[in-house]
Amino acid sequence: MSSSGIAKRWQVGVTGALVGAACWTTPTLQAQAGGDVRVSVSSTATAASRPGGASIDSNVTALLAAGDREFAARRAGAALVHYESALALAPARYDVLWRTSRTLIDVGEVDADAKRRRTTFARASTLAKQAASLRPDDAEGHFHVSRALGREALSVSARDRTKYAIAIREAALRALSLDPDHAGAQHVLGRWHAEIMRLNGFMRSVAKTFMGGKVFDEASWAEAVRLLEAACAAEPDRTVHLVALGQVYRDAGDKVAARRALEAALRAPLQDPNDETYKREAERDLRALR
Repeated sequence: MSSSGIAKRWQVGVTGALVGAACWTTPTLQAQAGGDVRVSVSSTATAASRPGGASIDSNVTALLAAGDREFAARRAGAALVHYESALALAPARYDVLWRTSRTLIDVGEVDADAKRRRTTFARASTLAKQAASLRPDDAEGHFHVSRALGREALSVSARDRTKYAIAIREAALRALSLDPDHAGAQHVLGRWHAEIMRLNGFMRSVAKTFMGGKVFDEASWAEAVRLLEAACAAEPDRTVHLVALGQVYRDAGDKVAARRALEAALRAPLQDPNDETYKREAERDLRALR
């Protein structure tokens, strides 16, 4: 599995299909949180060639390291302060853009203010797209596009959310074409399949209109299970994967497997900023199964 392959993190009906992956970061990045934040040779050389450039890059690297430490400690708000400072200094740097996008979503997910939440998710989407355009050959940027678009879709009507489904699916597929073992992209695409299958008759008609019959007909419970099982195999202690897998098992009719996955989610260690939220979701779903 590649170092970028294990990645970072959705409502009812079509929303879940759009919102895919929730909130997680890679074990590799967590290991780097003590300060080993990589800077490309080309960016360093460019910085050194302009007045004050080397100093700016040094400051950005230090800010990313500080942000990574806070994120590894599950303090998304504190991490975002550092990432935003880095973004102000280096607005076109790939690793700054996707980290800021990721953390904006983590912060926005627990924001009770709906208007502010919409603004946060829209900005996360913009930054993720910028990151993907800078490094189209790297899976991480495309994964964050799929995740950010999903969260942004929550701010529009159910009919309009369906329009997001194509872009979310394409971004997740692009990430997987570059890194087939990317757990975050597997999660997003698995949820996409599951939520298409969960649509009621009216929304299935709307989705088919916007996505086209061929794409729509590709959705299946079997693919939802396969992809989410793959995400859980890659990251077996990731609460968000286990909750999503349990919900797919439940809705596909396997309540025994659903209970097993949800109980595993409750036992999983706290790793991501919003894990308590996911564990409460698992508790709610387990009560409904009993």
